[in-house]
Amino acid sequence: SQQQSFESSSSATSNSCPSSPKSVPQHEKNKNINQRREYDEGMKCCSDPVRMEGRLLELIDTREKAATVILFNLGQYCVRLHKDEEANECFVRALFLARCAAKSSPISVVSILHNIGYVQYRNSELEKALQTFNEALQYRHFADDLEFAAALNCIGVLYFHLPKSDTSKAMEYYNKSLEIRKERLGLFHKDVATTLNNIGRVHYIKCEYAHALAKYLEALRIRRSILGKDHLDVAATVYNAGQTFHQQGDLDKALKYYQEFMRITVPKLGQTHRDVAIMLKCMAQIYHEQRQYDRALSLYDEALTVGRAALGVHAEVASILNKMGNLYYERGGFDLALEKYKEGLEVERTVLHPLHPNITVTLTNIGQIYKQRGEYHAALKLYKEALDIQVKSLGGRHPSIAVTLSNMGLIHYLNKSYSKSLDIYQEALRIRRDAFGECHLDVASSLNSIGLVLFKLGLHELAMQSFLESLKIRRELLGDAHRDVAIILYNIATIHLERGDEDEAMKCYKETLRVERAALGPDHADVILTLQYTGQVHVQRGELDEAMECFYEVLRIQRRNLQDNDPSIAHTLNSIANIHLQNGNTAAVVDCMSEAARIMCRAGRSEDELCLTGFHLYGFALLHPECAPVA
Repeated sequence: SQQQSFESSSSATSNSCPSSPKSVPQHEKNKNINQRREYDEGMKCCSDPVRMEGRLLELIDTREKAATVILFNLGQYCVRLHKDEEANECFVRALFLARCAAKSSPISVVSILHNIGYVQYRNSELEKALQTFNEALQYRHFADDLEFAAALNCIGVLYFHLPKSDTSKAMEYYNKSLEIRKERLGLFHKDVATTLNNIGRVHYIKCEYAHALAKYLEALRIRRSILGKDHLDVAATVYNAGQTFHQQGDLDKALKYYQEFMRITVPKLGQTHRDVAIMLKCMAQIYHEQRQYDRALSLYDEALTVGRAALGVHAEVASILNKMGNLYYERGGFDLALEKYKEGLEVERTVLHPLHPNITVTLTNIGQIYKQRGEYHAALKLYKEALDIQVKSLGGRHPSIAVTLSNMGLIHYLNKSYSKSLDIYQEALRIRRDAFGECHLDVASSLNSIGLVLFKLGLHELAMQSFLESLKIRRELLGDAHRDVAIILYNIATIHLERGDEDEAMKCYKETLRVERAALGPDHADVILTLQYTGQVHVQRGELDEAMECFYEVLRIQRRNLQDNDPSIAHTLNSIANIHLQNGNTAAVVDCMSEAARIMCRAGRSEDELCLTGFHLYGFALLHPECAPVA
């Protein structure tokens, strides 16, 4: 979720993976992208020059009335030349004359106010524009119903675009406008489509994707029929529908709509238009999410080239760089990821406010790379810088601060500074409880982290208490068959094992396996890990048949999913050989160790990594000379 909507028309940072300025909801960050002239959101009604002919000519019976029309038309001309100050002056003078003439004015007061409001909107004077359009509503008795509906639609647009969107107000005014337009114009009119599209945007920003899609598709049917399939307003709604499919996870449909947008817009706007760059980025994201990394990277590169040509040093360019960094990170290319994140950070610091949340996201992403490299001091420095920005911009108790504190707590944990880690995790827990209450997944996450630290400090009872609290919350919110429930069960099993309570540990490991298989499938890496630990507990208890069963299941999973020369298979064969040795089955030991050694050799790894109940292969050959040639 990760894209903008045209015609605006138009996951907190984790401890393990990078984030995009998706951390700031994308529809919030880029709403004003559609305040440009290419796309219609209903703000330019009453924008055609007036011809002094017919019935209008009959109304012009004084010089003042003629001046009203001339000033109105001059204002329109100035708007088209982007001379907004001159346009506003013309409209204000026309407004004075129209008010004096009242109902006999050849140009309605509402039409003139509409144009003044549009100029204010175009210059991002949203509060002033809102006052102007609200004033227009006071003249309803002078206005045609359609002029009144247009003003209602514009007020909805302004509430939508305010720095803090008032989506309830926006929806209220859009619905009033739609009701009038449908009654006067019928169901199949371009102005009806415009308001439908605007309503879809409100649903989208509220994450009501099914409702948004219904409005977009209805608007699209009307626009295609009336405007033709190649009109820019059709492209805007095509993009909005594609974006909604993207949010719903229907990537193939989203890509189809994105490609249609490109087909329409590139011939009209050119290959180096900013919206082409945005769309290339969105298409790249589809392939990125599908793990088609090469195709995604090619499109990101193209988006970056177009974005730089169209925008220069711009926040959108930083966004593309950040997403390229994410891709490289996911592929393990930390050096390239770091390069892209640093480029993005440089752009963000140039064009954004010093306290902008996107800077925090990028600092965190760079910190994640340093954490992965084991450069904990460098990671901690970046997290502290991110925290400083958040505290200054959000205050000290915002949930986003708990995310950054958790990142810092993890660094101290990895650095074995357990007391510092505990203090920071507890502060994050206090913030989350204040913000969300007791029963929230972020609270459960903090309790799990605290439990891990307490375990490292040897405070097993307190650790168990934290894990059990976390388990209760996760089961209540996620149900029994969820990976996060399995993680807590695994941690609880570890405490039981550490305390020597192998029976309870075994129960928890078995429950962990049940949950993992249900949530992740039978071949997941977490299932393998739990089977391995379960097998080790069976070995410690002398239950060799049960242990053998666990390790053979691991071997079957690995052979289904890994290359034949993967060292993981060799290590599993090594574990099976150790059990055979305890059973006194020397021939089976030789078979397993021989195959393990061949795998290690093919993988270019040393046989010394294999260990047979305390002996490397050479030591085993000394004890059993008859086996040496085979081994």
